[in-house]
Amino acid sequence: MSLPIDNRPVILTGDRTTGPLHLGHYIGSLRNRVALQHTHRQFLLLADMQALTDNAHDPEKIRRNVLEVVYDYLAVGIDPAKTTICLQSALPALADLTVLYLNFVTVGRLERNPTIKTEIQLRGFERDIPAGFLCYPVAQAADITAFKATIVPVGEDQAPLIEQTNEIVRRLNRQVGHEVLPEAEAMIPTVGRLPGVDGKAKMSKSQGNAIPLSASPDDIRQAVRQMYTDPGHLRAADPGKVDGNVVFTYLDAFAEDKDLVEELKARYRMGGLGDMAVKRQLEDILQALLAPIRERRARYAAEPGYALDVLRQGTARARERTEATVAELRAALGLFSLT
Repeated sequence: MSLPIDNRPVILTGDRTTGPLHLGHYIGSLRNRVALQHTHRQFLLLADMQALTDNAHDPEKIRRNVLEVVYDYLAVGIDPAKTTICLQSALPALADLTVLYLNFVTVGRLERNPTIKTEIQLRGFERDIPAGFLCYPVAQAADITAFKATIVPVGEDQAPLIEQTNEIVRRLNRQVGHEVLPEAEAMIPTVGRLPGVDGKAKMSKSQGNAIPLSASPDDIRQAVRQMYTDPGHLRAADPGKVDGNVVFTYLDAFAEDKDLVEELKARYRMGGLGDMAVKRQLEDILQALLAPIRERRARYAAEPGYALDVLRQGTARARERTEATVAELRAALGLFSLT
């Protein structure tokens, strides 16, 4: 008896395995993934090979964080029966496609990619650019097309990577004379990037300004108390600024009672509401959000065998799908076959 065909849209997303996930990941992607797994055929890729592009000096960090990210996925509600969780480095088809696609893109085009151009400047690479980093858009194109994903959730700054993927897809489809690979659409989240608690940059593991999903009650309390507010709001009676105030940015992102948030903003702007009072409101919300996630995560971490089985099974399913794509593309291109 044949299995029913799954005609749901295919969505590919994932995370670099450079550390446990944090509130920025939750608001930017994890919450949406939990919802999308019911309406889409979703693949979550643990991008350990991508993480090597700027962490080759410390591969152990990447290795030890693979299961840490799986724990986070399971803790927030990712269901392995609905979402395929897989390991990038265990899918050789992705490397095969990357090498193949490098023949269909130029170095000049890679250097002009706005996302890569910005990252090169931020990291101070100048001309000492790791080749793996420069070619990351090609590797991402391999990831996306191997699963034949038509939807890829990314931040607005990552949209040029999806366009470069589609350029490669169009070139290959023209080469073979028919559509062997689908184009992908960027799904841009409505919520912008969450700033770090210091207000100086996006929330980031490497910047040390993140609140991890496993944060203890004391960690949450301390992070909220350290949050950047309005430096001109010296006394509760003083009028305060809401724009650029990290505490209100977090309230907008996480508070369910939007009317309460607007009331707090109005009182803060007029004067008469202290920073600590606003921070207590935010702390209560974050404590309630993270407590059950932290508890579930601790249970999964205490029994790592389950997470490992989830990853093994998901990777086996992903390997079957990605290898079928490589075989189809090789045949379409007319490459030599030993069989």
